[in-house]
Amino acid sequence: MTALPPLPRVYPAFFKAAFQGMDAERAHHVGFSLIRAAEASGTSAALRRATRPSKDLATRVMGLDFPSPFGLAAGFDKQGLGTAALADLGFGHIEVGTITGQPQPGNPAPRLFRLVEDRALINRMGFNNDGAAAVAPRLRRTRTVLTKRFGRRRPVLGVNIGKTKAVPLEDATGDYLASTAALALHADYLVVNVSSPNTPGLRQLQDIEALAPLLAAVRREADRTTGRHVPLAVKIAPDLADEDVDEVAAMAVEMKLDGVIATNTTISRAGLATPEAEVEAMGAGGLSGAPLKERSLEVLGRLRGALPEEVALISVGGVTTGAEVRERLELGADLVQGYTAFLYEGPFWAARINRELAG
Repeated sequence: MTALPPLPRVYPAFFKAAFQGMDAERAHHVGFSLIRAAEASGTSAALRRATRPSKDLATRVMGLDFPSPFGLAAGFDKQGLGTAALADLGFGHIEVGTITGQPQPGNPAPRLFRLVEDRALINRMGFNNDGAAAVAPRLRRTRTVLTKRFGRRRPVLGVNIGKTKAVPLEDATGDYLASTAALALHADYLVVNVSSPNTPGLRQLQDIEALAPLLAAVRREADRTTGRHVPLAVKIAPDLADEDVDEVAAMAVEMKLDGVIATNTTISRAGLATPEAEVEAMGAGGLSGAPLKERSLEVLGRLRGALPEEVALISVGGVTTGAEVRERLELGADLVQGYTAFLYEGPFWAARINRELAG
């Protein structure tokens, strides 16, 4: 693989100088804008040559060919506005979303907070996005661009869907189906998100009695809309009790679900280095980043012990290094995702992980 430029090693200092004192959501928009600007200027072509994963990292999961087992979790590109630019950074897959059936602004700001000492974030974004109908043409264009740039070894495009806040819980299935009808055609795989803590009542859909029929309906609609089998996964919370995790695994086997993504953000605030008063001042929301590592590994082990090989397991939560990605793969994850560390590690994060995995 082509040697990486020296920029990754100076990024922590750049982050401290440029972003640490800035509102977290504004910093995200600025950083994302710079990534998209690199693509628009043509600079990303050089980045692509430097960050493209080694062919040795290619893996087949859910019937799809991934150029690397490491990908970007949902939450970074909620709108499908810069997916192709992110693909130039070396991610084996990018999960767009969460996208809802109707457009919504999300929760009032401030709604994103850094816990630098913990290498973590608290967010209560609330699925802010333009809605499935607006995002769909962006994803269609993205697939075209990715195929043109990468050919058969292009990064995989995942699409994560959730419930519109204004839609009553009893009407949630119809809302998910509206998103599915608009987006499935442009997705390599779909994810049903029922585990964000920032949409009231959403986590109630993790109950098996509600979850199984919802997933079955989404799968039927996706396959009907596309005329093909669209791999389907469900994303669960780390806050589920162990017995509930076991029930999800049993349901996945019974339904022949393609995959389970474990885990989303947590409502727990246990074991943080950030002073308690500061954490309390940030308020409600899902915690992501390094503090999730222990529970994410526990859920990974529990699910892998209960799931057959044909049900893919995608591990996310507290991943920073290539060694940590490799650990999860060795523990039975088929793919690994990250997000929060991207904000702290900078644009060459995925490329460094790929190089460590290939080394």
